[in-house]
This record gives sequence, C-alpha cells and structure tokens, in this order.
Amino acid sequence: MTIHGECFCGKIQYEISGQLRDARSCHCSRCRKAFSSQASAYALVEPDEFKWLDGESLLTDYVNQYGFGLQFCKNCGSTLTGIYQGVVNGVTLGCVDGDPKIEIGRHIYVGSKANWEVMPDVSNQYAEDRLSGDKLR
Repeated sequence: MTIHGECFCGKIQYEISGQLRDARSCHCSRCRKAFSSQASAYALVEPDEFKWLDGESLLTDYVNQYGFGLQFCKNCGSTLTGIYQGVVNGVTLGCVDGDPKIEIGRHIYVGSKANWEVMPDVSNQYAEDRLSGDKLR
C-alpha cells in the first residue's frame, strides 16, 4: 500500500510505502495547542517507509528538550509529521490524502480535555495514555 499526504498549500508532499499503525487522538492541552484543535489525530509510521516527495526545504521543526518534535510547513503552517531525534516516526492524519485504511483506536489524555469538548461515544478512552491503565470507558 502507498499512502500520500500533503500540507494545506500543497507545496510539501510525502509518500509512505507501507501501513500506518497505532492511530490515536490525544486530547491533552499540549496537543490542543500544537494542532490548533480539540485533539490531535496521529498515526505511527516506520521511518524507512516514509519519504518526502516535494517541498522538504519548506519544513520547519519544533523539537523539545527530549528530542521529540513536530514538523510544519513554513508557508501554510500545517503540522505534517512527528519526529524523534530528527527522524520521522508518525504523521498527522489530517494531512493524509484519501483513505489510509486505519481508524483511531484510542482517545488518550481525555482527563485533561477542554471543558467545551464533547467526546464521541467511543469505548477506548483513557484519562492518560493506555500504558497508564487508567481507562475511562
């Protein structure tokens, strides 16, 4: 399977020669700010299956003190990928073109969701991450 994605302005494009995995929606305050939304929609990718097709020079990075970060389009501001120590390890689902044949498997950090957000009626909700074992539904 080949998956394509691009930023809002279309100047940055990528290709994934494989499957996405572990799709999740994070509702923490940090993701709300990073994605300018009520939550993130994100899936992991094998780094060796990801490649930039066009516009890589338009990328800008934000990396935290632990080496985790996000890559954005300098032109339109779209958040495209997650990185760890400079290597792409995930993509934002909003920038994926077409049907990537994956569904969000869990909603994490719903314990810190925005008060104005109404959660969908889904069973896999965790106050923190699934590794904490603190499942809400």
